[in-house]
Amino acid sequence: MKLRAHYDRGTYSESRRAFTLRDSPDPMQTDPSPQGGNGLSLTLQPELLARMPGAGSASRPETDEEVRVSIGSGRGTTSRRLRAASQSHGHTHSHEHESDSSESDLESGESSSSLSELRYLLRWLKKSLPFIVILCAKLVIQHALGLAVAVGLFTTFMYVNKSIQTQVFLHDRRTKLHCVWLLLFLTSSSLLVFYTFHTQSLYRCLIFVNATIDSQNFWEVLWSVGVTNFILKFFFMGLKCLILLIPSPLMTYRRRGQWYMLIEEVGQLYQVIAPVPLWFRYLVSYDEMETSVGLTLGILLSLLYLIMKLLALYGLSGSLQKQLRTFFSPEVNGAPASPTQVREAGDICPICQADFKQPRALVCQHIFCEECIAQWLNQERTCPLCRTVITDKVHKWKDGATSAYLQIY
Repeated sequence: MKLRAHYDRGTYSESRRAFTLRDSPDPMQTDPSPQGGNGLSLTLQPELLARMPGAGSASRPETDEEVRVSIGSGRGTTSRRLRAASQSHGHTHSHEHESDSSESDLESGESSSSLSELRYLLRWLKKSLPFIVILCAKLVIQHALGLAVAVGLFTTFMYVNKSIQTQVFLHDRRTKLHCVWLLLFLTSSSLLVFYTFHTQSLYRCLIFVNATIDSQNFWEVLWSVGVTNFILKFFFMGLKCLILLIPSPLMTYRRRGQWYMLIEEVGQLYQVIAPVPLWFRYLVSYDEMETSVGLTLGILLSLLYLIMKLLALYGLSGSLQKQLRTFFSPEVNGAPASPTQVREAGDICPICQADFKQPRALVCQHIFCEECIAQWLNQERTCPLCRTVITDKVHKWKDGATSAYLQIY
């Protein structure tokens, strides 16, 4: 009986100890990080920690609190990455500041060098100004006649060109006596130039014949080309004065504009061709060429000049063809206005502020005199009142103007 009781107590104690171990929590529990990190913590129960072998009394915690051991917390890794990123960002900013400072240094260096060069140039001009004045005075005295003729030709051209445009604008109110004066003034100026330089026979350049000048002297060739260009301008401006002298019943204002346009286009074409013989002879330079190499070079330069001139003539020929089509095609601005439309418009032209003469109604139903609207459309494409587009393009030179471009080549 004693042995059975002892056996029953041993069995009961072992079963109780096994039940206790089964119901007790795992001595090494994982606890997720309360901060949401990637770390891992182990929770050790105090009573189980005391049962572990090798645990002395000194290592046993004095309180009954749980012992937590954190393993591999992700916050440290994240903080290290943030520190590395901030350091790299700082390095990048430092490099950018260094590059910006270097670029600013380069720009400041370039600006300072350019300012120093400008100061040097100004000092040179200041020191050389007396000599430049003396040299200019010598050139003026040496070429006083030629400079005076050049100034006279230019002022004559500007005066006559402005006067012709004014007379064209006045159309019916133009002064025929003033037109005669302009024609005589142009003729006398041209004859005076030819008489003054009669030894050079400059009139030959008008018919593509070489004048009696030194063809190897650049300044004489340039002088002859410039004078010839002005004389040709005077000639075609004289033709415009003759058109102004034609009575209004024989030629309408619109037809006059077409004539002005055609005369100017032909004049520009003639001015391009006139200097060809002079420059061709200068480029070939037969007198100074003693070797075949020099002659070959001169011929090559003259051929290049001719090619350039042919390209210019091709462009002008296309423009001349367009002007000829415009000259021979009827030009109509709007439709004839009815008496009812004229009364509704007030019987007064908005442009000339006078009674309507041959009133024309545009696509926008605004009414103007035929000559008034034709004169307006020489410069504009739209209606004077509502700015409605009336025509696709504006034809140049219908106002009697002459191009001031000096054809020197």
